[in-house]
Amino acid sequence: MTADPESTNRTTPEDATATHVATYGELAAVGPYGVRPGHALITMVEPHPGHEYAYNRWYEDDHYIAGAMAMPWMFAGRRWVATRDLQLLRYPAESAVARPVTAGCYLSTYWLTEGRYDEHMRWTVAINRRLNRDGRVHQHRTHVFTAFQDHLATVYRDGAAGPRDFHALDHPYAGLVLEVVDAAGPEERAGLLEWLRDRQLPRRLAGSPAAMVTVFRPTPLPGDRMSYVRQVEGVDTRLTLLWFLERDPRDDWAAHFAGLGEEVADTGLGRVELVAPFVPTVPGTDRYVAELR
Repeated sequence: MTADPESTNRTTPEDATATHVATYGELAAVGPYGVRPGHALITMVEPHPGHEYAYNRWYEDDHYIAGAMAMPWMFAGRRWVATRDLQLLRYPAESAVARPVTAGCYLSTYWLTEGRYDEHMRWTVAINRRLNRDGRVHQHRTHVFTAFQDHLATVYRDGAAGPRDFHALDHPYAGLVLEVVDAAGPEERAGLLEWLRDRQLPRRLAGSPAAMVTVFRPTPLPGDRMSYVRQVEGVDTRLTLLWFLERDPRDDWAAHFAGLGEEVADTGLGRVELVAPFVPTVPGTDRYVAELR
């Protein structure tokens, strides 16, 4: 017998009352609903040895959806992976972000609608409590670098041509470089951002495999966050850069990415704490898992 599509998953009056369905119609009518990525969740995680396959399947088959994309105002997401050869390209060796610098072989990036951070955070704290209570949280992993972030700037290689930053997590980019920079102090961060946005990034992007760089600053995690996620460091001094690449990062590493730390240090404005290349995962597969160690 074939199910009637008109009746499948239809909400009954009793269900509507229990799940506050009417509230969704009210919420949709208020507040900003633009397409700009005003905020991001950037999370770099290390599965514990021996749990790599289980972690990958849990994240892709459940958590990427139920713990992220199904949430309000999170409108785009993409996962990235660093195989062992990519991990060995990272620098500096003494990193304030990753200890050791090779830690954190999976990176997930998500865009949140501008102006909807508070609403999203209320939901994400609640849903993660529910997932944890229901046994749907994979415990054999370490959060190396996890932070919600506010968007500060996007610098494009080709001006108005090509995808915009709100397309970045849907466009089939071949690689990504995560760069984390700490300003010398809170007062220096504005100057560091200005130098990056107006001088270094336009020069570095010209003729490079990177189509754009997005720049964010981290925000504190709420006090009622899950206990396995540590509080964000460097809220007053840190900048997070995502370089979106049209080629595999291994193809151009020495020419385009190996010297970022020296350039920042020479300004006296700050220090590069992590430069880490990734390639996109292939959803629904365990590709690259065997190459993590």
